Amino acid sequence: MQPSTVAGLIAVMFYMISLVFQVRHLKADVRTASATRTVFVFGVLAVLTHAVSAGGVIRNSAGYHFGIVEISTLICAAISLLALISNLRKPLGVLMVGLFPLAIVAILASIFIRSSYPARPLEPGLAGHILLSILAYSMFTIAALQAGFLAFQNYQLRHRHAASVIKRFPPLQDMESFLFELLWAGQILLSLGIVAGFMFVEDMWAQGLPHKTVFSLLAWTVFSVLLWGRHQLGWRGTTAIRGTLIGFGLLILGFYGSKFVLEYILS
Repeated sequence: MQPSTVAGLIAVMFYMISLVFQVRHLKADVRTASATRTVFVFGVLAVLTHAVSAGGVIRNSAGYHFGIVEISTLICAAISLLALISNLRKPLGVLMVGLFPLAIVAILASIFIRSSYPARPLEPGLAGHILLSILAYSMFTIAALQAGFLAFQNYQLRHRHAASVIKRFPPLQDMESFLFELLWAGQILLSLGIVAGFMFVEDMWAQGLPHKTVFSLLAWTVFSVLLWGRHQLGWRGTTAIRGTLIGFGLLILGFYGSKFVLEYILS
């Protein structure tokens, strides 16, 4: 069994342990330092072993393999890391209940599925573009999940449903403020990633990437308008949720759509 596979399976185990403790934590509404520390420790162990697994899956003797399943597990490792870091600032463990299962699926997919996308050498400039893009996608994924939870919270409060899970959520204003913090961070990273792409990706039009670039620019425009509207017009609530999900949808369509076309249609 390959080291990346072993590391991946260990990561799945740590994610599941952290997830179980987090769910118990939320159900019991027990926010003791000990319970929080347990969730965090197993989460960190999961992310570290996940990173080892992702590195082993992506890198081989021919270079770096950025197929759909390979890049997805790396993105999910970054998402989990950012979620853990965010949880140090605010009690947003509910995010991990949605994100950790996603990481588990990505790891298992990377272990049992191999894409046909060819490996290639990685130049420093291109590496910077990929890193910035991964961080941007990760930040926007967390923002999209946050928007989903915010929509659920809004719905419950508007219809006066006394769902017990709502009591575990942070206040609505805090949830919304954190959403825009994520959007600002993601937009900055996306802007840098787009600039790096134009600077360092050679023969972009010959590599079948125009649609990815177009969708990325469309998503950037949506997020820019949303952030401007928040600052100038005080947009919030449903407008913030819809804008976040539309921008995220464009990003995913551009990224995974281009990957799918290159790997499974044009290959």
